[in-house]
Amino acid sequence: MAGPGAGTGIVARAVGALPAPVLLLPAFRGRIAGCLAAEAGQRRLFPWLAVAFGAGALVFLTLADGPVLLAAPLGTGLALAGGAVALRARAVAPALLLAASFVFLGFAAAAYRTASVAAPVLARTVIAPLHGFVEALEEREEGARLVVRVLRLGEMPAAERPARVRVSYRRGDALRPGDYIEAKARLLPPPEPARPGGYDFARDAYFRGIGAVGSLLGAAAVKPPPEPAPWPLRLAAGLDDARNALTRRIAESNGDKGGITQAGAVAAALVTGKRGLIDQPTNDTLRAAGIYHVVSISGLHMVLAAGVVFWLVRALLALLPGLALSWPIKKIAAFLAMIAVTGYCAFSGWDLAAERSLVMTLVMLGAILVDRPALSLRNLALAALISLAREPEGLLGPSFQMSFGAVAGLVACARLIEGRLWNPEGGGPVTKALAWGLATVVGTLATTLVAQFATAPFATYHFQTVQPFGVVGNALTLPLVSLVVMPAAVLGMLAHPFALDRPVWWAMGLAVRGMLDISAWIQGFDRATVVLPAFGPGALGLMTVALLLLVLPVSGLRWLGLAPGLLGLALAASPVRPDLYVDREGGGAALRGANGRLVVLGKPPGFVLEQWLKADGDGRSRDDPGLSAQARCDKLGCVGHGPQGISVALVRDKRAFPEDCARATVVVSRLQAPAGCAAKHVLDRPFLAAHGATTLRFTADGVVVETAKRPGETRPWQPEAKAPAAPGAPGPAATQGPTTPGGQAPSSSAPPQDGEEVELPGDP
Repeated sequence: MAGPGAGTGIVARAVGALPAPVLLLPAFRGRIAGCLAAEAGQRRLFPWLAVAFGAGALVFLTLADGPVLLAAPLGTGLALAGGAVALRARAVAPALLLAASFVFLGFAAAAYRTASVAAPVLARTVIAPLHGFVEALEEREEGARLVVRVLRLGEMPAAERPARVRVSYRRGDALRPGDYIEAKARLLPPPEPARPGGYDFARDAYFRGIGAVGSLLGAAAVKPPPEPAPWPLRLAAGLDDARNALTRRIAESNGDKGGITQAGAVAAALVTGKRGLIDQPTNDTLRAAGIYHVVSISGLHMVLAAGVVFWLVRALLALLPGLALSWPIKKIAAFLAMIAVTGYCAFSGWDLAAERSLVMTLVMLGAILVDRPALSLRNLALAALISLAREPEGLLGPSFQMSFGAVAGLVACARLIEGRLWNPEGGGPVTKALAWGLATVVGTLATTLVAQFATAPFATYHFQTVQPFGVVGNALTLPLVSLVVMPAAVLGMLAHPFALDRPVWWAMGLAVRGMLDISAWIQGFDRATVVLPAFGPGALGLMTVALLLLVLPVSGLRWLGLAPGLLGLALAASPVRPDLYVDREGGGAALRGANGRLVVLGKPPGFVLEQWLKADGDGRSRDDPGLSAQARCDKLGCVGHGPQGISVALVRDKRAFPEDCARATVVVSRLQAPAGCAAKHVLDRPFLAAHGATTLRFTADGVVVETAKRPGETRPWQPEAKAPAAPGAPGPAATQGPTTPGGQAPSSSAPPQDGEEVELPGDP
């Protein structure tokens, strides 16, 4: 095997092969050669393969339009990998071919994953009898949320019937996972983005096998099933039933006379992953303190659970001198920690973020078994490759981005974080205790700062909020979580089979109460939560490249990340905000008024309005009465005036079309506009059905229109859009409205309330 000297020689030849304009100065040329040699010597090229794999998956998920012949990208990737092996003696070609190979393999993995989860997606609103098995159930503040495996949906044929639906249930009847139910349901297609570039619930639902969302109308009857449930469903339902029982037990252990406190609800979520009992004010408090990630089963929980088991097993084995001297107790502890953390992930519901964190944790523990460093960028890259190969769609979500961004930053800065400000030699116990305490405080603050810096671009892009005091919140609460909450969770799980767990849950609840008190104190700070305008994917891409360049290289090449980082920050600091937001149903709009703030026209769904306000950097609540103060409304519609003399009319009744089409610049309606509508831009029912949520920006050079989808675009997670007339032109002829399988037409006057069924992905 070639030694380090051979690698340096190859790097030198590679640099010498670069064109002269790239290397203007000999000193610069030598610098590049030295940096590349250092990267090769430290084996820092492997993590870039994970980046290439993710780039290929990203291309498919964002650009591919229509089905893909899987053999083409897979065959190309394998052929390029073979070429890299054949040319391994060359300097540059093998690395470039291998990187290109992983790009194609990532593309193939995303295409395979998309095809493997393919299932019908509901194309219209349906009110019909629903028959199926309750696959999962989560109790909420009012009622419950069910995932139902559908066997029958009215008279809908199997080719159109969703395999799974998610429905809310507001009645108090006792249902359990595994029950076969019959109920009347109102189902809708999974909601599309509330704005162009916004969170796409329909895409996430598709990859989770959910083809419709809605609610049950009336009582759900539990009936004998017409056929036995398949064993995977029985296993999943039984596990979910056990999770619900433990959730209720933990919550009630911290309540008064069987009641539930928010400390108990949060404690239960930390163990079982069931967050439905946490009310919205508590969620807001945790987010304001920057510690909402604590209640989402992810990397922190996996690492702490594995660490507690690892330390406990190793400490117990060390008490037996004969065993400690003759057996590799460290590896035994790591192996048992792997089993324990896998069981914890299974019991917490195999959520996407938890599963990804499990992979990362197993890779780290597996490194101990093979005598490799547990915390390294190579292990992190391997975990990313496994996660992306299994679920490449996670690349687009905040959980993947923030989890791996935070860990990459912490690994890159590990040596700095581990440094000691004060490391006395020969001091007494008090001196050493003070030194340890100081190092712990500094290490906690440094870890929090690094993690927040690494995740800030992704958190701001997805949630449009920043918590300036998150460093304080994490520094004060993480010791409670690490030293009390998670050890109590492990002990409670061990004591639960013996019915001795209630005192443990009560003690855990005390620590959670302290965590909530600290969070409430931080929430009271002025500007504890700052809402920022949404910036585009270009700025996020530049900041992501900057983060990769800053953490992956070991040499001076990392400073190349400053340029894209500064450019990305500049773009994010000066976002282009739309002047008009239009709901995908046409039931509401938000127009920039004379004072520069949004004015609401009509009644957009609450969730949609909340997303518009955040994207605009507006911190007002969606219930703020000032939102519609400048709009003039009557029973026929609403009128508002925007910048540059623009007038927007929202039409509720067809009798308003003649006047509004003659006077308004933009006409918005959930109805179909008449063929002679003279408004410059007509965003009516046919247009919005084809384009989805739409934004308009009025400039001196004209109007810039952005839409959530394109006519003719085929995405597995959304029905194909029909090509309508362009903005400003009349729509196609009127078509018959959607009907239910029973023939009943749903009311067009009641828009789907997306906010009741959509839930943004939580922090990692």
